[in-house]
Amino acid sequence: MLLPPLVRKTSRDDRRAVIGWTAGVAAFTTIYTGFYSQFQGAAELKQNALPQGMLDFLGIADMLSPAGYLQATVFSLIGPLLVLMCAVTLSARTIARPEEDGGMELLLANPLSRKAFATQRLTAAAVAVTVVAAMPWILLSILVPAIAMDVPLSNVAAACVGLIALAWCFTGIAFLVGAVSGKRGNVLAITGVLAVATYMANALSNMSEGLGWLKWLSPFYYFIGTDPLHTGWHPGHLLLLAGIGVATAIAGIILFDRRDVGV
Repeated sequence: MLLPPLVRKTSRDDRRAVIGWTAGVAAFTTIYTGFYSQFQGAAELKQNALPQGMLDFLGIADMLSPAGYLQATVFSLIGPLLVLMCAVTLSARTIARPEEDGGMELLLANPLSRKAFATQRLTAAAVAVTVVAAMPWILLSILVPAIAMDVPLSNVAAACVGLIALAWCFTGIAFLVGAVSGKRGNVLAITGVLAVATYMANALSNMSEGLGWLKWLSPFYYFIGTDPLHTGWHPGHLLLLAGIGVATAIAGIILFDRRDVGV
């Protein structure tokens, strides 16, 4: 079945950015996973070189086990950061960019309702974000057995699906901000601040029992705080992340349909 025309157009417009983000996430995952054999011999020394406070802040239980290494390198900070930067950037292109650049009038000239317009633009962005966020899953499914890392592939899948769900969560939030404000700056600033604040909330909850309640406010806890590389699947957490993304996306579509749009 053919995709709707606006989905195809949006995908064509974004293809260079998607290829770049995909290549970057793939290179990052491959390089850091490939370093495991060199890292393994000095893992204990390197872990001891890091202050315990830093390990707690990053949510790293250990760097000695293969699962701990993957969490510390691929899933702790840089990997999610790359994926979320991609999600926010592509979400800002759905409504905020054409509205700010003055191209919204041409796009809305298509025989579509505003709800259909927003839905199709979001669909294209969500598919692209999913492709980028799924790259670690594809590559780790190959690299983990090839390097003989003793991590069950089902646990790898749980962590990778969590990364996809995290990307959906922030895609929905970024889309909502863009749909309401029509400003790319607002999308980048608000979603970026929210991502940093919630990451810090999860990090601080790891460092102090008195701040443990903060983790319940952070999407990053539901993504990686349960240590899926060791403990496996936590469907409720994944559904919550995806649910936030869907709820904010629906709210964005409804609010975009109701407000005055700058053309």
